[in-house]
Amino acid sequence: MTGAASEDRARLRRAARLSAVQALYQMEVAGTGATEVVRQFRDHRFGHAGEPGDYLEADEDFFEDLLHGVVAAQDRVDEAIGGTLREDWKLSRLDATLRAVLRAGAYELLERADVPAKVVINEYVDVAHAFFEKSEPGFVNASLEAFARKVRADEFAAKE
Repeated sequence: MTGAASEDRARLRRAARLSAVQALYQMEVAGTGATEVVRQFRDHRFGHAGEPGDYLEADEDFFEDLLHGVVAAQDRVDEAIGGTLREDWKLSRLDATLRAVLRAGAYELLERADVPAKVVINEYVDVAHAFFEKSEPGFVNASLEAFARKVRADEFAAKE
């Protein structure tokens, strides 16, 4: 893959991750199912202008994999996230947007071995910055890194 093609693929995946977090939030808050949310994103968001001159492009297949994957593996994903929280904290105590960010990131760490763990962590920290200005991106970083060190220990051991 050429440098430009690789950058384009990364940009499209970054947009898919952000969209997946938005979709997971929508599903939780509105009670909408994954299939309906995918349809809404494909019909009304992807390929449509947001701000004048903007055109939302995303890797739609990657978006759909993230969304359906989180739903299918939600018990495992939630258990994984819960394992990174202090004992006196429950997942339900977290903000819905923060839960969506962590769920998508944990799913990628569990099921998308084709994406390096550090890339997953960095991408979801960036997504968190799109929604939060305070300590939440650091929380996302710490939580996903702690989880990644458990499920992808080999990626960290080779570098330490």
